Amino acid sequence: MKTILITGCSSGFGLETARYFLEREWQVLATMRTPREDLFAPSAHLRLLQLDVTNAQSIRKAVAAAGQIDVLVNNAGFGAPAPFELTDPETMRALFETNTFGTMAVTQAVLPQMRLRRSGVIVNVTSSVTFKPLPLVGVYRAAKAAVNAFTESLASEVEPFGVRVRIVLPGSSGETSFRNTARANLRGMEDAVYGDFMKRTIARMAESTGTGTRSSDVAEAVWRAVTDPSTPMHIPAGADAVQWAAEAP
Repeated sequence: MKTILITGCSSGFGLETARYFLEREWQVLATMRTPREDLFAPSAHLRLLQLDVTNAQSIRKAVAAAGQIDVLVNNAGFGAPAPFELTDPETMRALFETNTFGTMAVTQAVLPQMRLRRSGVIVNVTSSVTFKPLPLVGVYRAAKAAVNAFTESLASEVEPFGVRVRIVLPGSSGETSFRNTARANLRGMEDAVYGDFMKRTIARMAESTGTGTRSSDVAEAVWRAVTDPSTPMHIPAGADAVQWAAEAP
């Protein structure tokens, strides 16, 4: 039985992906900062592990407890929309610590065992905002774009060892808590300089949401990345992500 470790399983894409693999009788290591058993139906194939991707000791402890990991899905992340000029340095660092450095740190902790076995799959979940420039998410976009670049280079490094690496790029989803978290971190709506621009921009984005991305779209994209070696490096997940990918230069 194959074992998959997924970060950020407390909600959204990570939770749905964990459930998706459980339904297909994989051994699932669902990780989150504060493990919650009530999120899942009882299953002999499920283990919950505490993991904070920004904490080196937490990463070491979780990977040691996990044992053999056949697939790693780096999904943990958060957003904090704001005009760049109004984004404080602490928020910038936090966005990179979780979205970029956290992904790198967990990957670095798991990779040695995959290399030694000469088998494994790593899937990094980034974002369709990397397909085109958007206002208010510049730092978040930069953090995710850095993961894209890192992943592309990593793939060529580890392919000789039988390790496959892919990127899943979700669109915008109203089903997850990501938007609510992003709204909680929103800054600048009342700013004298940027406030009106932000209100117009957010209203325009809300009007053009369209079909959007379902959590199941992301779970299915991760499944393809894991089980089908012929999948491309970049896998858009969701109708809006597919459209943006097609429009990207």
